[in-house]
Amino acid sequence: MLTLFTYNWQVRSEWFEWCRSVSSEDLKRKRTGGMGNVLRTLAHIIDVEYSWIRAIQGKPDLGIDLDSYDTIEKVEELSESYHFEVMDYLNSHSFEDENGMIQPSWMEGTYEKGRILRHLIAHEIHHIGQLSIWSREMGIKPVSASLIDRA
Repeated sequence: MLTLFTYNWQVRSEWFEWCRSVSSEDLKRKRTGGMGNVLRTLAHIIDVEYSWIRAIQGKPDLGIDLDSYDTIEKVEELSESYHFEVMDYLNSHSFEDENGMIQPSWMEGTYEKGRILRHLIAHEIHHIGQLSIWSREMGIKPVSASLIDRA
């Protein structure tokens, strides 16, 4: 599972780099799908990952205002500020604990920890697909989604 998280982080980093070649107006332009624009969608990916990891650890959700992440630098700083805690959890994660249940503060119901981790992987891949579509709509080559060609 760590391989897929690492893959997502590599692709995310490449999207940050891609964003540096695009105008601020294009990154904030209203689009169909995702969270409405490139920057909000990237911040949403990061927020969801961190919120669920904190919930799994029994920590409170910090929640963010997606609109305050209005530059790629701010979005990348958000990702970096959360990355070590997420990585620490994943490095200490025990497969025996995957059946443990949690109840996140922001929604009803209880969820299996292992299913949440798999959801986080799929969630990011889903939104990266949206970014790829928007990239093509702008006439710009998207970041490669290939897992095979990555170290």
